[in-house]
Amino acid sequence: MCGIVGFLARSEADRARLGQLVTPMLECMATRGPDSAGLALFRSPLPAASRRFALYAGDRAFDWQALGTQYQADNNCTATVEAVENHAALLTDLEAGPFKAWLGRTCPEVHLLSAGHAIEIYKDEGHPEEIARRFHFSEMVGTHAVGHTRMATESAVSPAHAHPFTAGEDFCLVHNGSLSNPYSVRRKLESLGIAFETDNDTEAGCRFLEWRMREGDTLETAIEVAQTELDGFYTFLMATADKMVLVRDAFACKPAVVAETDDYVAVSSEFRSLAHLPDIKHAHVYEPAPEQIYSWSV
Repeated sequence: MCGIVGFLARSEADRARLGQLVTPMLECMATRGPDSAGLALFRSPLPAASRRFALYAGDRAFDWQALGTQYQADNNCTATVEAVENHAALLTDLEAGPFKAWLGRTCPEVHLLSAGHAIEIYKDEGHPEEIARRFHFSEMVGTHAVGHTRMATESAVSPAHAHPFTAGEDFCLVHNGSLSNPYSVRRKLESLGIAFETDNDTEAGCRFLEWRMREGDTLETAIEVAQTELDGFYTFLMATADKMVLVRDAFACKPAVVAETDDYVAVSSEFRSLAHLPDIKHAHVYEPAPEQIYSWSV
């Protein structure tokens, strides 16, 4: 049992207070997942040549500024490092592939959580309320966010196994449920040269969808393909730089509820985490239908 939440702000006012709206949603879902939690935040995109790399270190005393200095010296380019405890965002002009290769050579103890023009991910072990406080979720601003609270059932409790999962650039996925064929999907993708970082079933779904998008599918088309390839129970909530997308499996046994107003779209595993939202009494509140793809653009 896990909890998923998502919020897409349609108004500038809600973008300015995105963290204030999303944080209570995430904390409310702690009863569905007290092991670990995470949040993927999407901001207005950086210039085309720039990227934001979200990083994690097991040591809370890790010297992020030294990492930034080493990066600039090795790559002869500028970088900005914004650190919060054992997480940091490094902003630079290097593309994702070369950056990941440099990081693996230079600081293998540092894990790359996400890369892209808009995305930034925070996730860790611990109670969701503690994680939200440590990383100041309530102060965040942006266009949309998806979050997850985890109760581990099929793999280890660790920051790497926590959600959101990401693949490629500006794409992430949170999942409530369990896939029954992740290893066959994994073998198929590994034969194509796609590397995995965990044994979590959600990673297989995330990397399958990102592979289909690299092959030219839209996210919605990739989901349609995945519905024939992925077996199991799932509510998937996904996000890219410009949209948030929700889908449930054919049996829809994993809960989800959506609330829509002119100002926002909010998604959660349970309505109680939406009850604090502005004008919720006048929102269009509904349960998503099985296998129907719901897509909302920024």
